[in-house]
Amino acid sequence: MEKIDSFQVNHLTLLPGVYVSRKDHIGSEVVTTFDIRMTRPNFEPVMNTAEVHTIEHLGATFMRNHPVYKDKTVYFGPMGCRTGFYLLLAGDYTSKDIIPLVRELYQFMADFEGEVPGAAARDCGNYLDMNLNMAKYLSKRFLDEVLTDISEERLVYSE
Repeated sequence: MEKIDSFQVNHLTLLPGVYVSRKDHIGSEVVTTFDIRMTRPNFEPVMNTAEVHTIEHLGATFMRNHPVYKDKTVYFGPMGCRTGFYLLLAGDYTSKDIIPLVRELYQFMADFEGEVPGAAARDCGNYLDMNLNMAKYLSKRFLDEVLTDISEERLVYSE
């Protein structure tokens, strides 16, 4: 079997950032998959499931309610390795195109107060596995350390 594209990215040199992971063509439409990498793979601890789950709920809710991107959002959810998230948008985008959106998303999560959307037994299959405080901390850290003044090396995969 051929190695899939995401397994061909050198995870030993990958920095936290926002990368175009792939572009799929469905008929005449393009779906852009973004790798929102919050932690440095294999160099720092992965995120725990509780904060990943909380970020998933907050991020998906934000994206599906966004005035511009709600109808373009295909998916927002975690990577199995727990180092980041995938964002799939209908349309042909670059990482630079969506940095304002990702900043807005992470500011929303860093500032969020109240009940996590969907964090109830009726709405979620594992509603008790949530950690809002840690999700806010990690969102703020990503916003401050990566998104605020993001460099080119954190927007395009290195060769």
